[in-house]
Amino acid sequence: MATRRFHAADDSALSDLYGDLAEKDLQPLWELTGLLTHTPKPKAVPYRWLGKELRELGERAGDLVPVEGGGDRRVLALANPGLGGAPYATATLWGAVQYLGPGETAPAHRHTPAALRFVLEGEGVWTLVDGDPLHMAAGDLILTPSWTWHEHHNPGADPMTWFDALDLPLVEALDAVFFEPGRESAASNDTVVRSASESRYGGGPGLLPGGQPSEAPAHSPLLRYQWADTDRALSGQFTDQSSEAADTGHAYVRFADPTNGRDVMPTMRCEMHRYLPGHTAPGVRRTGSSLIAVFRGAGAVILDGTAHHITPGDLIAVPSWTWVTYIAEEPLDLFTVSDAPVLEALGLRREDGAADPSQITPSA
Repeated sequence: MATRRFHAADDSALSDLYGDLAEKDLQPLWELTGLLTHTPKPKAVPYRWLGKELRELGERAGDLVPVEGGGDRRVLALANPGLGGAPYATATLWGAVQYLGPGETAPAHRHTPAALRFVLEGEGVWTLVDGDPLHMAAGDLILTPSWTWHEHHNPGADPMTWFDALDLPLVEALDAVFFEPGRESAASNDTVVRSASESRYGGGPGLLPGGQPSEAPAHSPLLRYQWADTDRALSGQFTDQSSEAADTGHAYVRFADPTNGRDVMPTMRCEMHRYLPGHTAPGVRRTGSSLIAVFRGAGAVILDGTAHHITPGDLIAVPSWTWVTYIAEEPLDLFTVSDAPVLEALGLRREDGAADPSQITPSA
């Protein structure tokens, strides 16, 4: 908004007015700038964290910072350089890597910010969510909905690292953060092959158990989405002659609530994208922010005109209204989480595309 300065014949009276406004905690709109902008002006910046460095630092933390009963998580939070030291990856999303060593347990707690885990590598850890044990393996998506008890166990001989995403900055902005530590876990290190949530809701499209509750939760009742199912769905798009994937070299799936097709969380959208070599994705920018975890493959991500080489384990922050496109050097699998459901619910979702990524210029 442009500054509009009013001149009064009596400058002292105007000065007195401004003084009285300040004393009463009021500000004159005609003196304010930057409230309404032509396009979004996010404070967060496009940024990439290297997977190699994240793994090395997680292992060092594992050696030096034990996880003990009554403690918290061994987590390295992504701190976007544009957010003034806040431990947030974007204005609305928390991102982190969590490291759990052999024989360790991260104790139970619950909080109102919703969380999810995407397993970058390894297997053998399991997460207990409201008493339901969920096995964790590479490529799996694990949900920890708002205010559910959850704890992590590693009964194996190898450490595991996974990607955490929470809507913590958004919930904090709404002054709705609650946290409660749990009692010491009474669970053993033996987990079932298939969790209760998978047994009830993991039967596949169109296969739902009878006797559904009349009031469904706001989140997906299926708490584990296995990589084998995701991989099969992506691969199937390239062999389906009616799919655009064969022409574009890009297939993707959205993780959904199997009971209604909505997003898995009311505040977060999760997708898996696969790009084939020889195809360059059209550039796009959207309102709302997202985090990207490179699962498999190699290539480049172009953020506001700057190219970054990416390999497995890399984590990428894409703030609102940032141009982004991808170039695959080999089949590239990317997990993404965004705040899209919130933007859509508020009528604030907007998208702009560029057919030729080379024409993309940095956002003004």
